[in-house]
Amino acid sequence: MKKRNIKKKNTQNNFSKLSVFQNQKYKFKKKCPLSGKGAPIIDYKNIKLLKRYVSENGKILPSRITSVSQKKQRDLSLSIKRARNLALI
Repeated sequence: MKKRNIKKKNTQNNFSKLSVFQNQKYKFKKKCPLSGKGAPIIDYKNIKLLKRYVSENGKILPSRITSVSQKKQRDLSLSIKRARNLALI
């Protein structure tokens, strides 16, 4: 009889076990959607853009979820706060 390599049935696919606190082995970094050619300009009057980066509860989504660069995240949060202050959002 031939010996077969039998894997344990309790192991899961590596991608299904991804979490925020894991090592860098399986992380995928996306490009910033607000940088580069043809990117929209961040402005407090652009309500359609700002609503994409605000949750249902009205909180600003973090950059680790939206994959926005740090500089653009600061501009985005400032614009969202201005729009809130002027009651646009």
